[in-house]
Amino acid sequence: MKGTLYIVPTPVGNLEDISLRALRVLKECELILAEDTRTSSVLLSRYDIRKPLSSYHKYNEHSSIETIKNMLLDGKDIALISDAGTPGISDPGFLLVRACVAEGIEPITLPGATACIPALVSSGLPCDRFCFEGFLPQKKGRSSALENLREERRTMVFYESPYRLVKTLEQFIEVFGPQRLCSVAREISKIHEEHVRGTLQEVHSHFVATDPKGEIVIVVAGLPKEPRAEHRNKFKDGGDERQENFK
Repeated sequence: MKGTLYIVPTPVGNLEDISLRALRVLKECELILAEDTRTSSVLLSRYDIRKPLSSYHKYNEHSSIETIKNMLLDGKDIALISDAGTPGISDPGFLLVRACVAEGIEPITLPGATACIPALVSSGLPCDRFCFEGFLPQKKGRSSALENLREERRTMVFYESPYRLVKTLEQFIEVFGPQRLCSVAREISKIHEEHVRGTLQEVHSHFVATDPKGEIVIVVAGLPKEPRAEHRNKFKDGGDERQENFK
């Protein structure tokens, strides 16, 4: 009988954000694959989970898939976790899940923490339709990726390093314009959680003056629709075009 691969989300900040089901699965499985065993040990120790840990990260995921797959085929139940959030979302996991599906091993993904949804919902921007872009390419393909989003009307969600945040906001200003609304979420579910909202120009100015720290999620409004005819004179008279465009 084949084992089960459990994809288990872990907290992005507060350790209390883990679900009861996730704790049960981690206690019952025979092996836990962790992106960084040192980071995961803190969470597991908090909940007195004593299971074998094995490293599974972007540097070894290709070479370790065959071994993990054979363990699952031998009937072992294995849980995959990342440092924070849901594995596979800008973290290792996709390759292993694909290999399991191809082998007829059913992966079970538990609902749980991810940084993009709290940042999106807290942004104050439309969240009924959105596109998740994750980390943009750092060099090759970055300009074309941004250019492809120039006409995107859905709210856009990006992950970014605090070290590249200011430069990224400058690039967003060039592509989307300085008056496009955005929100930068920092340290979600942690003690110093912060949401900086405004136009891209305003948020850029804030982080030029205030050194960004921690995990970053950028939420950018989509391309607004053309203002309704009855509002056009209002814009000319000094009305708030920025806000009206989002009605």
